Amino acid sequence: MANFEKINLEKGMYQSGKSLTEVLEALDPSENYKGTALEGLDAFSRQLKRFDIKVSGKGSDCIEKFFATSNSAALFPEYVSRAVNAGIEEADTLSDIVATVTKIDGMDYRSCTSTMTEDDKTLKRVAEGAFIPTTEIKTSDNLVHLHKRGRMLVASYEALRFQRIDLFTVTLKQIGAYIARTQMADAVDVIINGDGNNNACGTVAPAASGSLSYADLISMWSALSPFSFNTLLASTMSMSDLLGMAEMKDATAGLNFHGSGKMITPLGASLIHTTAFIGDSIIGLDKNCALEMVVAGDVTVDYDKLIDRQLEKATVSCIAGFAKIYNGASKMLSY
Repeated sequence: MANFEKINLEKGMYQSGKSLTEVLEALDPSENYKGTALEGLDAFSRQLKRFDIKVSGKGSDCIEKFFATSNSAALFPEYVSRAVNAGIEEADTLSDIVATVTKIDGMDYRSCTSTMTEDDKTLKRVAEGAFIPTTEIKTSDNLVHLHKRGRMLVASYEALRFQRIDLFTVTLKQIGAYIARTQMADAVDVIINGDGNNNACGTVAPAASGSLSYADLISMWSALSPFSFNTLLASTMSMSDLLGMAEMKDATAGLNFHGSGKMITPLGASLIHTTAFIGDSIIGLDKNCALEMVVAGDVTVDYDKLIDRQLEKATVSCIAGFAKIYNGASKMLSY
């Protein structure tokens, strides 16, 4: 008998800082299944197979299949967490603007930053025995603000027991999409207003008020130097103005946009549409050094309620915050 069939599942496996999948992987490593029919499945997926629970596809089971035994019931919170995470990943745009993700165990965190002058941005020739210029790196004065985002699942097991799991997954993925969009709004707010350490986004003056031009993009590219202008955030109004520019209507840009739906800018920066801010504004940034995402754990669920009370008012939440790394790595233009 395979090892995964011998594991006694219980809610005590839900440990702080670890997902059930990570706990199961420690007990039942996937590397032990190389060359077998179970190769490619992680430890959680092998448990689903053990209890013959199909969570997707034409033969998707009903939710009641999770609660057939006390062992299989312990899998339900992890299924919820993974479905929500899948929704976050599908709606993800944060990875396009975040330079690094820092995971912490507590709620207090100070980022580190370096305020660079123009003189710091060049490495000058140092004569033999001469003093080597320094760049100061220090912790931020104020803590990073972490926000808890989530949803409450209000339903009884009796109301959902005959619903197909894949249909319930759609709802959970939508919750994940809500979390992703809200976290994006938090990130944009930090870019614009700063993280509380006197580092609001620098501004670029438009060439002409009331209109967006190619010259404005050049001005933003120039203002970001020596950082790279590789990402451009645009509101719905600004996105329309950008796509209407003459430079966006040439043959190459039109073929790429109409053929693949992938939007580009004349300067080659990744163009990201966001509803996190409104009006006639755009934000240019260097995604490699502008923003840090701080996460206090992964997506969490009330596993006690999901296992014992079977869905009655269980919460799904995620705690995250954002901090600026280099203030000069982002600029905002309002026209």
